[in-house]
Amino acid sequence: MRISLTVRGALLGLLGLPFLVLWPTWWMPLVLLGVWAAILLADALLAPHPRRITVRREAPVQVRLGNSISGRLLLVNRSGRLARLEVRDAWNPTAGLAEQRTALQVPSGERRAIPQRFTPTRRGEHSSRALLIASRGPLGLARRTGPAEAPGRMLALHPFGARRHLPSRVQKLREIEGLAAIHQRGQGTEFDSLRDFVDGDDVRSIDWRATARRRSVVVRTWRPERDRHVLIVVDTSRTSAARLGDGTRLDAAFDSALLLTALASQAGDRVDLLCIDRIPHVSVLGTTRTTVLNQMVSATADVQPAMVETDWELTATTIAERARRGSLVVLLTPVEGSVVHTGLLPVAARVAKDHPLVVSSISDPALESYASGRGDLETVYRAAAAEQARGERDGVVRALERVGAHVVDAPPDRAPQALADSYLALKAAGRL
Repeated sequence: MRISLTVRGALLGLLGLPFLVLWPTWWMPLVLLGVWAAILLADALLAPHPRRITVRREAPVQVRLGNSISGRLLLVNRSGRLARLEVRDAWNPTAGLAEQRTALQVPSGERRAIPQRFTPTRRGEHSSRALLIASRGPLGLARRTGPAEAPGRMLALHPFGARRHLPSRVQKLREIEGLAAIHQRGQGTEFDSLRDFVDGDDVRSIDWRATARRRSVVVRTWRPERDRHVLIVVDTSRTSAARLGDGTRLDAAFDSALLLTALASQAGDRVDLLCIDRIPHVSVLGTTRTTVLNQMVSATADVQPAMVETDWELTATTIAERARRGSLVVLLTPVEGSVVHTGLLPVAARVAKDHPLVVSSISDPALESYASGRGDLETVYRAAAAEQARGERDGVVRALERVGAHVVDAPPDRAPQALADSYLALKAAGRL
């Protein structure tokens, strides 16, 4: 606990200046200083001790980024005097607490509440770094300040803005699964029923035994398998820290991963998640289809980009350990010229031998606008650099496709839908 002056207490000290002018003796300053200090000390001692103020916090535990949520502080005065309090709740700025300082009075033996409203501006964990209570004396000249034990923590979850695209993709999924049955063979399909042959059917789907029994040509119909395994791997290295519009590339990658998770869960598939750069950071493994989306949102809330390069050999080893043969592997990483030198290409080739592989990249929408600039010399040079970057990206895409990967490259506002459509295309083609 510490004792400090208020503005009123400092002004009280200035009232002694006329006495110094009227009686300019050596002892007058000492007398004035002694009187001033005695008044301040008496006022501070008459203030209730901060430890006599009990604080209980009712703070939100989780909130989706972009939303607001309410909480409050409950203060109980256990002293025998009126408490004139100044409360400072020092949350980190990105927690979005509307008012961090509050002044109030709490009568003896009574309770008062301080309402709070949070609107976080950054995904992840937010906390109250200090809760200080300043108790002012009855004259308002001095205050006693001490900390209160009321820790506060709040987790700001990913906003999952791509959720609005889920209903349309689920409708397409239902058409693939039943309303528009798939009539071709495929590695990822299972037998559904028999029907008569019509023009346009694949002759490879003819069931010759059933045809012999019925004496008419009969074909098998196929539908996508359920309970397939989807492993989503999110690259959290330095490239994921790039700012694309209002968020980072990692935020857009999580949006894509969550939409795919929601869609695959609707399809009856099991989804696992791995966030990795030089070490595996967060993994969501073995959860049920009904809980996997909520667990992913909570697990990824505090994941931030790391200023390191990705260890692709470690990534390949981890994929081999956690994905059985034939599982769909979705790798969320930027497709740039630099990735050829970091080892992505050979790793993608190894993974694609055992699994259907989708590489989803979040492209920079600024490149498109820069490439069209021709106004002056600066914009021409900028356009040339953008075209060079696009050319390198296209080269990497072709190289990944040659080794068997399916590449989805789209800007942040279209990347989640593009990845979901790629998943549906694999379902429709019988590869899942």
